[in-house]
Amino acid sequence: MKTFNIHEAKTHLSRLIEAGAKGEPFIIAKAGKPLVKVTAVEAPAAPKRFDFMKGQFTVPDDFDTIDQEEIEKLFYGDE
Repeated sequence: MKTFNIHEAKTHLSRLIEAGAKGEPFIIAKAGKPLVKVTAVEAPAAPKRFDFMKGQFTVPDDFDTIDQEEIEKLFYGDE
């Protein structure tokens, strides 16, 4: 496992984070003494949001034209 001093870690932080995220843990040291071990964390699976209300409501057949005349009057006035 590689060890980097604080100054070097700050200078190359983006590169070190990329390596750590790929599963390459490393240690950050101060004056040669190890302080922290950096490792990747497993991201929790995102909750499934698609279909979470399936079957709980229905969409009317005229959904795309509901109140179409009233909405056109609001936009275009009485023509």
